[in-house]
Amino acid sequence: MTLNVEIKRYNPEKDDAPHWESYEVPADPLDSALALLLHVKWHIDGTLSLRKSCAHGICGSDAMQINGENKLACSVLVQDLVDNDGATVKFAPLPAAPVIKDLVIDQSRFFEKYRDVKPWLINDNPAPEKERKQSPAEHEIIEEATKCIMCGACTHACPSTWASPDYLGPAAMLKAYRYTFDTRDDGEGERLDTVDSENGLWKCYTIFNCNEACPKDIDITRWLSALKRRSAVTA
Repeated sequence: MTLNVEIKRYNPEKDDAPHWESYEVPADPLDSALALLLHVKWHIDGTLSLRKSCAHGICGSDAMQINGENKLACSVLVQDLVDNDGATVKFAPLPAAPVIKDLVIDQSRFFEKYRDVKPWLINDNPAPEKERKQSPAEHEIIEEATKCIMCGACTHACPSTWASPDYLGPAAMLKAYRYTFDTRDDGEGERLDTVDSENGLWKCYTIFNCNEACPKDIDITRWLSALKRRSAVTA
């Protein structure tokens, strides 16, 4: 089939504002959405800018808005987007973030928030001879949260993020949950001080946009609710 690929383009060196450009792209139903963009870049317009790395849904680099929804371009197939020749697939950068160029957003603030929640194991006790052990049952509590690839799709689908640029967002707070509920960690107090704040947990209104956007099907709102309960109990 041949598809009409529309891309929201923006080059700050030349453009006063973002605009849409259209391209005719040959496609197979089993092609990824990323393949459509790479065809444009490699065969039609080499000035197109986008992020991508492993192209296997692991690194999270190519999160963007596709047909109005935040997705990983490498993980969604053409057949999941359109079903007929001549159909349109629209690509835009993730919302609520400064655009560097075309589909590339500035992720600086996103990762600042990630670092704010101290997403690492905090344990000042002497290291054991081999490892800090954790039972399968203990790990099950955090297992789903460990699958987060920090693509940003959830945070940039959140209306609280759109309204409040300083809001920590679901991705950062999911990491806070993952380490706070890790039985090997002693940093609960430090993290809860960060998430139990004006721009933290209580701006999450549990509207499930993050769940719908997550390419790993993580039940983010469930784990943030658990973090809210922990914060309320220890306050």
